[in-house]
Amino acid sequence: MMPNERPSTGWRHWAKANFLTGLVALAPVVITGYVLWYVFATVDAWLSAALVGIPWLTWRGKPLPGVGFVTVLLIILLTGVVARNVAGFQFLRFWDRQLNRIPMVRGIYRAVKQISQAFFGGTRGVFQAVVLVPFPMRGIYAVGFLTADAPREVCDKTGQDLVSVFLPTSPNPTSGYLIMVPRSEVTRTEMTVEEAMKLVISGGTVVPPGAESGVDRVTERARSNAG
Repeated sequence: MMPNERPSTGWRHWAKANFLTGLVALAPVVITGYVLWYVFATVDAWLSAALVGIPWLTWRGKPLPGVGFVTVLLIILLTGVVARNVAGFQFLRFWDRQLNRIPMVRGIYRAVKQISQAFFGGTRGVFQAVVLVPFPMRGIYAVGFLTADAPREVCDKTGQDLVSVFLPTSPNPTSGYLIMVPRSEVTRTEMTVEEAMKLVISGGTVVPPGAESGVDRVTERARSNAG
């Protein structure tokens, strides 16, 4: 042992290494559990208050735990069964047409419908491509979803050919920013919507297949240019 070496150095290194390993292993499980618990508790509290008047759903004057959450699942399941039925499909189409006729409501309804179809229905009609755009400044790029050409008025007022891009936030991709970017500054990628979603939700730790060597390709290209 060297004169200045402390006996506890090895123990500290062992504890630090194992603590970090344990933290990395537990973090996804704990965060996922917390999100599920939060959703469960919130939804359950909302509907339990409405179901408190039903005697067989209460215990000593309080709603049974989980009744509200189970009710939401049953409503979603029942709606899916109805929507897959011919009569139910026509009924939902009727309400869809009615909501699209209300001036104040139809804008919100259409936007929510398109977003829900993009995230849960696997549609490609809303997100045309996964792109990279300079955000929040030049030299820094953010992953976004190309949605459509920008409104004509916006292009006319700015004098530029703009496109609309939705930038999802991490780790919650259902919220984000709508930005309008010059078409020339938008870089299309080969990533699918699912791959981009995984990239955003994981904070960049889950990369699409074949993307792991991206840094190596950039390094090799720089070396070849230098040579």
